[in-house]
Order: sequence, then C-alpha cells, then structure tokens
Amino acid sequence: MRLWLDTEFNGFGGPLISLALCADDGREFYQVVRCERPVPWVAENVIPVLRKSSLPGGELELAEKLREFLNQFDECRIVADWPDDVALFCRALIVGPGQRIQSPPLFFELAYDLPSTADISKVPHNALEDARALRKFGKDRP
Repeated sequence: MRLWLDTEFNGFGGPLISLALCADDGREFYQVVRCERPVPWVAENVIPVLRKSSLPGGELELAEKLREFLNQFDECRIVADWPDDVALFCRALIVGPGQRIQSPPLFFELAYDLPSTADISKVPHNALEDARALRKFGKDRP
C-alpha cells in the first residue's frame, strides 16, 4: 500500500509536532504531540491549524497509534516530498534504546516532482491536509 506522508516540526531540525499518512485506498492517520515552546514561525503558521489536541502520552502514544495503523497493511511504500518527513517518521518508530514498534515491511520514496504543499494544500502546514494534497497530486505516479 502506498502511504503519503507529511509532518510538521518545531523549526529547522526541530522535534515532531504532527504526523499524517494518507493511503491510496483512503485510510488516514493523523496525530499531534505536544509542542512546549514553538518557534515564532511555527506558533503563527502551524499551531493554529493543527485541528487536533495533542496526545496526552506524547511520542509513546503516537508510536502505539502508528503501530496500529501500519499493521493494517501487508507492506507500506511511504512517499514524502521532504527528507525531514522520512526522518521524523522513522524516529516515531523508535520507542526506547534498541526498541521499535513492530510494523510490516516499510519502503521509502522521496518524490521531488510533486508541487509544493504550500501551493496545493487546502490548509497549508496542517500535516493531514498536506498529506491529502500529496496523495491527490501524486495518485497517478507509478
């Protein structure tokens, strides 16, 4: 199954704020974790459009919900338009030293030929809307 990935994070190289996956078949995953001290740009452009409360358990609860979502599939081809999205997704799989969530086989693709989500998303900087936009505009890719 191809899953379109988008994340939001707190400034360049900063921690994850939200993660979304949109499957070609319409199934979706969207979670938000706490952002204690957002940088000014994030406070102005990301926090107001999250449209979801942060998870009380933070990153561990995110990992558990992500495990549940991913294990619906036999294998996943994760498609993202930005390297940090893949890095933050992979970080979300790790739950402790030497520990990660169980998932089906995962394959990653960085798609550099998609339009910017800032231009195509219904709500730019909302990870779910951005992932939906990537799916819509990338659906005809092989």
